[in-house]
Formats: sequence, structure tokens, C-alpha cells
Amino acid sequence: MAGRRQSSRLSKQTLSTVSEPKSKIKRDLLSTYAYSDNQVHSASHVSESSQVIKHARPKSTKVSKSTNPAGPPNDWKSVYEVIKEYRKIALAPVDTMGCERLSEETVDEKTSRYQTLTSLMLSSQTKDAITAAAMRNLQSQIPGGLTLDNVIACDKDLLHECIKSVGFHTRKTDYIKATAAILKEKYNGDIPDTIEGLISLPGVGPKMGYLTLQCAWNKNIGIGVDVHVHRISNRLGWVKTVNGSPEDTRKACIALEAWLPKEYWKEINPLFVGFGQITCLPRGPRCNACPVNDLCPSAKLTSTIKKRRLSITVQEALDNKSDTSKKVVKEEEVIADPLSW
Repeated sequence: MAGRRQSSRLSKQTLSTVSEPKSKIKRDLLSTYAYSDNQVHSASHVSESSQVIKHARPKSTKVSKSTNPAGPPNDWKSVYEVIKEYRKIALAPVDTMGCERLSEETVDEKTSRYQTLTSLMLSSQTKDAITAAAMRNLQSQIPGGLTLDNVIACDKDLLHECIKSVGFHTRKTDYIKATAAILKEKYNGDIPDTIEGLISLPGVGPKMGYLTLQCAWNKNIGIGVDVHVHRISNRLGWVKTVNGSPEDTRKACIALEAWLPKEYWKEINPLFVGFGQITCLPRGPRCNACPVNDLCPSAKLTSTIKKRRLSITVQEALDNKSDTSKKVVKEEEVIADPLSW
């Protein structure tokens, strides 16, 4: 019986939530079968489900860190160039709906800069397609178009109606209104051209600030690190800040800027954002289709996740409608890939 409990991937807490007969069936099933890569194996292989399954590749091909902690990872440029070439033919939403592409071509430069800042403020926690749609609403539905003065004069309810599809739309409505008033009063109707001025605006953080400087002012003074850049940099082993908090993102920015040549600072954001949208996904990264899967030290995570779905499969076979099953899925996914943020 002890051997059966050890082979089971279900926690003691989860087992205690089901009735004794179902619990016994579950333990019997787990001690008899193991699920991996769409095949059923005997109980002698159950213990292997907790092990990391590594792709067969020469150890020398993996990206390794420099012996100098402050220096760049070995082979980083080769990895970067391969991803860059891949992205030339593998288009992503950011390539057509990124914030730097959403200002209107017919407006003056000052208004164009303001629209770029507005699109970046909308983009937080929002997919590119939804951000683009919200921008089109603002440009077409605000009387007179999306300009600083028109936003100040615009009814707050109308502004909210235009952007209600984006994440945190109520808060962003307040931010956009407040920012417009500040820009009118302190910056002569333009946007700040310094990172200090930009991050002092409501709802604007370092990522938005650096991207605004790059896109609106053509100033390249920092890397715009968002969740995609953060996640991929960690998976490649370029930085080690895997928890995904705002503080970790800031540290990742500093870590990258310490060794990444400045000429890459502007292009790395759209490059990695697109790569993260279509290939290096937050959950279930498409490692088999990845052009650097023979160089990425995290490529094995895909196999690890498949192995750790043993307990999920058995639970779903017992009761597809069980709330416990959903709970186990969430817990297992978190354990399997700590970079899924």
C-alpha cells in the first residue's frame, strides 16, 4: 500500500477530498498505469513521471553562462540572430498591431506622440488586437479625434465606452484623463522626453516609458521588458528572475542592460514579444517548432509537463466533472513550469 501511495502523483490533501471507495480505485489505477506521450506504461515506470525528460542533444550545444557573472551568456548572439531570422518569416500580432503602429499617419508629430503614449497605456494586461481596436474607437468616436485637447474635453463615460474591452479599463480611463491634464499643464500639450517625466505620469511604468522614448522620441536609453521579454530571457538562461513580479521584471531589465549591446535595446522588445506570442508561449511552449530548441536550456520543459499529467489523466477518467480535477490541473501546471506567467 505504501508503494502505491508513493507512485501516485496526487497529494494527500487531494486524496482526502474523495470518498474511500473512489480513493481506493484511484490508488489502484495509479499503481498500475502511467501516462506519458499518449502511451500507457506499466507500474514499473511510474516513478519516472517525476523526472525531467531531457531532449537528446549534445551538451555542448546548450547555452551556458559566462564565467564572469557580469558578462553575457555564451552564444547569446547566435541564439538572438537565429530568432531574428525566424521572426522575419514568422509574423505575430505585434508586427501589425504593436503600439508603435497605432498612431494615425495623418496627424501632426505632437499628436502622434500622444497617441503612441495612449496606446502603450492601454496595452498593459491586454492583447494587441484588443488594444488596436480600443485605439480605433478613440480615434473615431471622440469628437474631433484622438488629440490631447479632445480627450480633456471628452466625457469620461464616452472615453470609458471606447476602451471598455481592455484590461483594467476603469482605472485606465482615470489614468488617461489625468495624464491629459498633466501634459496640458506641465508639458505644453506634448509628452515628456525623459524617462523620469514619463514614469511620473499616472499608469506609466518603466517598460512603457522606455518604449515611448524609443517609438515617439527615437531615444534608446533602456530596454522595455514586458512579460514576454522577461519569460524568454529566463528560459534562455540570460537572466535569473523567474517569479514574474514587477520587481523581478525591473531586475531583468537591469540584468539585460548590463551586457546586451545598446544597438539591440530597441528591437529586442518587438522581437521577443512576437516570439512569445507564436512560439515560446507562456503555457505549452512550442519547443518542437522552436528554431533554437537545440540551444535553449529550457526546451525540456515541454516533456516535463507531459510526464506530470499522470494524476490529471487518472482523475479525469474517474470523474470529468469533478471540481477536484480542475484543482489538480491548476496545481500540476504551476509545478511543471514556474515560467508560466
